[in-house]
Amino acid sequence: MAEPRSPVSASVAHNPMVPAPEGSTLEVDPMEFTLRKRLPRKLPKRRNDVYVNMKTDFKAQLARCQKLLDAHREICIHGLGLAINRAINIALQLQTSSQGALQLAANTSTVELIDDLEPDDPDEAAEPLTRTRNNSAIHIKVFYPNP
Repeated sequence: MAEPRSPVSASVAHNPMVPAPEGSTLEVDPMEFTLRKRLPRKLPKRRNDVYVNMKTDFKAQLARCQKLLDAHREICIHGLGLAINRAINIALQLQTSSQGALQLAANTSTVELIDDLEPDDPDEAAEPLTRTRNNSAIHIKVFYPNP
């Protein structure tokens, strides 16, 4: 049976010492802090934008995209990190089910994410720290070409 997961993420748990932010030379022990990942800053939300994640069922996300395509001539599918493969699969499934009537245009980008490191012991004088990291993203435009 697997051990329960630590509140510290795998990326911090594998690093014995995480450098403190803002160029200081102090090292932070990850066992004394809890990692809280902030939500990424999103692009402007339009009616035809779909933000793909790994928690929602694949078929439900595919059905939502198909429903949006019935109402709009184009949609934009956004995937971040691990959800990039799922975003690509959804776009390809939509193209296949349309017998090639849909076209795809993909763009990639890098998104800056912010994590909070909160001290586990509230009695200590340690202040919460923030850490920035980069993650890959994809934006796929799925559209019907003009006749």
